[in-house]
Amino acid sequence: MKKFIYTALIGLSLLASSCNDFLDNNKPQGIITGDGVTNPDYVDNLIISAYAIWITGDDINSSFSLWNYDVRSDDCYKGGSGTEDGSVFNSLETCLGIATTDWNINDIWERLYRCITRANTALQILDQMDEDTYPLKNQRIAEMRFLRGHAHFMLKVLYKRIVLVNDENLPIDDYSLLSNTTYTNDEQWQQIIDDFEFGYKNLSSKQRDRGRPSKAAAAAYLAKTYLYKAYRQSESSHKVESINTADLEKVIEYTNPVIYADEGFGLEADFADNFRPETENGVESIWAYQYSQNDGTFTGNLNWGMGLCTPLLIGGTDFHKPSQNLVNAFRTDPEGHPLFDTYNSENYDVLQDNADPRMFHTCAMPGFPFKYNPAYMVERNDDWSRSKGLYGYYMSLKENVDIDSPYLIKGSYWATSMNHIVLRYADVLLFRAEALIQLGKDIAGGIDLINKLRNRAAASLSQLGNYRADYKVSFRCSPYTGTYGKEEAMNLLKWERRLEFACEGSRFFDLVRWGDAEKVLNAYFASEAKVCTIYTNAKFTPNKNEYLPIPHTQMAASNGHYTQNVGW
Repeated sequence: MKKFIYTALIGLSLLASSCNDFLDNNKPQGIITGDGVTNPDYVDNLIISAYAIWITGDDINSSFSLWNYDVRSDDCYKGGSGTEDGSVFNSLETCLGIATTDWNINDIWERLYRCITRANTALQILDQMDEDTYPLKNQRIAEMRFLRGHAHFMLKVLYKRIVLVNDENLPIDDYSLLSNTTYTNDEQWQQIIDDFEFGYKNLSSKQRDRGRPSKAAAAAYLAKTYLYKAYRQSESSHKVESINTADLEKVIEYTNPVIYADEGFGLEADFADNFRPETENGVESIWAYQYSQNDGTFTGNLNWGMGLCTPLLIGGTDFHKPSQNLVNAFRTDPEGHPLFDTYNSENYDVLQDNADPRMFHTCAMPGFPFKYNPAYMVERNDDWSRSKGLYGYYMSLKENVDIDSPYLIKGSYWATSMNHIVLRYADVLLFRAEALIQLGKDIAGGIDLINKLRNRAAASLSQLGNYRADYKVSFRCSPYTGTYGKEEAMNLLKWERRLEFACEGSRFFDLVRWGDAEKVLNAYFASEAKVCTIYTNAKFTPNKNEYLPIPHTQMAASNGHYTQNVGW
């Protein structure tokens, strides 16, 4: 069972947040000096505050899971009551009518830079500490640089041209001189890598407090960042012009299985256990946001960032709904391999006989229990669809819990105390597989790693024990046994990454990284338009829609030092 009492990382967040309240207006305050600032208790509070903002600074409309911004992918629909409910996100999912003045474009920018500000404030004081009086100095610096790198990474995949606030001791007058073109695209990635590399060299293995990143977490993030950096985009467009082999070799280095075995990381025996509060912080969870309830502080330690994604039946708002295209992707042939056909409109609303078990851990569907509980059978009616079927009748399961669960809490919106995993060991396996395949040195080795996930998927039936008998489901998910060339192997890799991480907030960013967004999404829009009027005029425009525009508010305040993204 999940412990409701969380560690001091969050339990002291109210106290710590008072240290940083003055920073949360997103304005630089200069270097902090004076009596008492190097007191270990003071710096500990600043560090706690830098962690706490990832919980307290999260929001249903700008979730740090990035689900709101992944509605641009073919995995999911926005949901809600209709297109005008969260209309700015409808603009994102259809690529129509997006404006630099839209509130959601600026909101996530500001929230992530507040996270960076908190990390930098702690770093300022840590830089002034003496190791004799604060023995954990380098360890805590590594943690804060990890958090800063995490925020910069998220900004980078959202906006591409970002402002790197990577000097915690920058004089206040120099903030007005910061530019988002100081570094090239590749140099920006390298600046983020530098923070994670410091973390890798200085973080402890097997951190005592859950929520603090370990050496393996830094390695996993290094592998992820190098993989994004490897797909070299043009400076004048978003086209992927080359794939850098030196970066791919770094991915291989930082996905060395020994790094993760030393800390006890591996795959959960059952895929479902990654998304159940009863089994969280398991062997696959390399780094996660730690949520809690009844910890003696306040309800802000719950996961409110997914508060829009709960089912209508219990008073939820029914956002973030899996697409039919995604459901089709889980269907398999009699041998247990994907059909590789998600666009056949004849398959819409028809559950085929053979399916990858991950479908039932990812998507709630009519005729099946919601989160394995037969007391709540999903139906094709207005009790389950707030849009009266406009966005279909599927719901995303990974961020939800059993409706009867003690981990589901009602406030202004529904929230849970279930953790959100940022990095899991399955990521590491697929990062490594992708690098092996792209390098062309060990394609068979890459396929073997993909097969580890397919074999795990086939065995992920502990929560689905009665589905064969009661719902006539035929589970099929088999490993690949053939010999594959590089292009074919990459197609298998891309398909597997979609199935494994569906609705976890990474699909759109994967498509952009690979250079596949235009082809995949315009085919998706054309298919969806046949059955859903939302997509009638939807069109992905290359060299524009890969990234959000730099918000108008930020451009106006930059004194001419920011350059707008291509296409905007």
